[in-house]
Amino acid sequence: MSVVLEAIYTRRSIRRYAPDPVPEDAIREIVRAGMNAPSAGNEQPWQFVIIDRREILDGIPTVHPHAAMIREAPVAILVCGDLTLETKQGYWVQDCAAATQNMLLAAAALGLGSVWLGVYPRDDRVTGLRRLLGIPETVVPFALLPVGHPAEHKPRKDEFHPERIHRNAW
Repeated sequence: MSVVLEAIYTRRSIRRYAPDPVPEDAIREIVRAGMNAPSAGNEQPWQFVIIDRREILDGIPTVHPHAAMIREAPVAILVCGDLTLETKQGYWVQDCAAATQNMLLAAAALGLGSVWLGVYPRDDRVTGLRRLLGIPETVVPFALLPVGHPAEHKPRKDEFHPERIHRNAW
């Protein structure tokens, strides 16, 4: 099986992390994977905030109600949509979703764990992260990915549901 398919089928949402640091080259590779996602008109309307200061990571659960696991993660990456880079109005959301998925797969391929913490379109989370990280109004926090060495093992899971496939018509 290809490395890509293996990463797709074994990637799981990891919410427990070992205290070991994540190598800088791994963080760069994860972000690089995000930047290589497809985007409408190749506009690439994204920005990324790498968060590795413990006091900031520990403050995130005060603005994101489902981010408690980030207190264990050595690093997190915030995927943001930059509206000043948008030329295909409204597609930044899909573009950032593609970047986020690429990053989750890259983390899995590197033997790291992550989980997609939704930010946008929840105004309280967008506003809270903007304030915490000093993000300008033209940049929208989209998804937050804690990244670390997994402290839990989740088995491979097959989510294939053939009854949800339709051909040529419903």
